[in-house]
Order: sequence, then structure tokens, then C-alpha cells
Amino acid sequence: MPFIETSQPMLILVAVLGYLVGSVPFGMIVTRMMNLGNLREIGSGNIGTTNVLRTGSKKAAALTLLLDGGKGAVAVLIAHAIFAEDAAQLAGLCAFLGHLFPVWLRFKGGKGVATFLGIMLALNFWIGLLCCGTWLLIAISLRISSMAALVSVAILPVWMTLLQQGQLLLLGLILTILIYAKHWPNIRRLRAGTEPKIGGK
Repeated sequence: MPFIETSQPMLILVAVLGYLVGSVPFGMIVTRMMNLGNLREIGSGNIGTTNVLRTGSKKAAALTLLLDGGKGAVAVLIAHAIFAEDAAQLAGLCAFLGHLFPVWLRFKGGKGVATFLGIMLALNFWIGLLCCGTWLLIAISLRISSMAALVSVAILPVWMTLLQQGQLLLLGLILTILIYAKHWPNIRRLRAGTEPKIGGK
């Protein structure tokens, strides 16, 4: 049972707080704290884990992955504990939007894969685990981060259907569309055969 009734004002509060949590650019914070340079001037200029790895620091990349995934999970878990599942899904969506379009970086954020995985793990651990496993399998076999991300979100409706989590399908569809939109340049490079591999400069 939720502690607080999910009224419209409370949902607005959940949305705002979820966005603010998601908008924290951990990739940039980690690289600056570790004196790895300005992430915007490294590789693709993206603030996510894959680009942090291009600094040459696996530790920084792993930390960014955990923090970006963690902020999505924290937003969902807190909203679910205080309110209810509808608020938890809203918090997850807004945290995701915060990562993609952070106000602190003029709305130019990351591509959302780590945050997506954190959100899924918090909403349904088994679905999240299957998404993580899919990403890891593709990443290891092909060594292409974007392909791993695109496959892991494309197969999301299958996991939701098999595990009878139909209430998550709409959110899953929205997140999938956003991830594909943010990965459009990667999709074009994949089709051209020019997409860089994990660990490449």
C-alpha cells in the first residue's frame, strides 16, 4: 500500500523530481573528478558510458554505468515506495527524459541505455535482468555498444509479454522509441558499416 495518495499534484511532483534526478550528468562529473578531461571534447562528445570508456579509464566507465543506471532505479523505487506503480512508471519516464534532455546541459544529454536498464531492473527485476543479459550477449559477441542497445530494447516487448507484465508495455514502447531516435546516427553508421566498436577511439 502506498503511503501517500497519488493525486494530480503529487504526480506532478514525482515528474519534476524524477526529471531532476535523471538530469544529473554523472559521466561529465566522473570524468572531471578523475581529471580525464572534458567529455564533450572526447570521442563522440556524448555523456554516457561508451564515450567515457574512450577516455581510457575502465573504472570511470564502470562508475558512470552504475550511476546512470542507479539514478533511474532510485527514481522508480522511491516513487513506488511512497506512492504506487503508476507514479513509479512516471518517475522512471521522467528520469529517462532528464538524462536525454538535461536542463543543465542545454537539453543535450546521453542516449539513455544505462538509465533504461536501471529503470527496468527497478520496475521488474527479471525483465531488467533479461535486458541486461541481452545487451551483454550482443556487446560481447559483436563489440558494438549501439547494436547491443538497439537489440535489448527491441526485444523488450517479448520479455514483458512472456512475464505477463502488460502494464509496462506502453512505457516500454515510449522508451524504445526514444532510444531509437537518439541512436539514429548510430543506425546510419551501422548500415554503412562504419560504427566504431567498444574500446575503439
